Amino acid sequence: MPEQVTAIIDHSQTPEVPGRPGYRKCDIGGHEQGTSSTFNLNTAEPGTGAPLHTNTIDETIVIDGGKVEVKIDGETHVVDKNHTLVIPPGAEHGFKVVGEEATKLLVFFPELDLYSTEHTNNLELARPT
Repeated sequence: MPEQVTAIIDHSQTPEVPGRPGYRKCDIGGHEQGTSSTFNLNTAEPGTGAPLHTNTIDETIVIDGGKVEVKIDGETHVVDKNHTLVIPPGAEHGFKVVGEEATKLLVFFPELDLYSTEHTNNLELARPT
């Protein structure tokens, strides 16, 4: 078990984690903070998002700005800011930013290694690097 750490995170000082073009991700909760879960601040530019995939774990996404087109288990929804996506294990899901504004997302997973083949099965594209 990691050493217990109490962290106060300055979002402006959080380094960006390399990922897909137009999709910026900053880890604000995880290994470095001594937790067993993952919490990210993400900004997705128009036309970007997450390809269709499934997870073996819960995923919670708070839309804090902008608008996304979400596909969940074959249904498509357009979702604005101030909404939360609660995605249970096994649900096929993905999203794309629509409109002209970047979308801010707060993303929570109850595990650390969310992109491992154990937890994520990408159905459309290769997994993020």
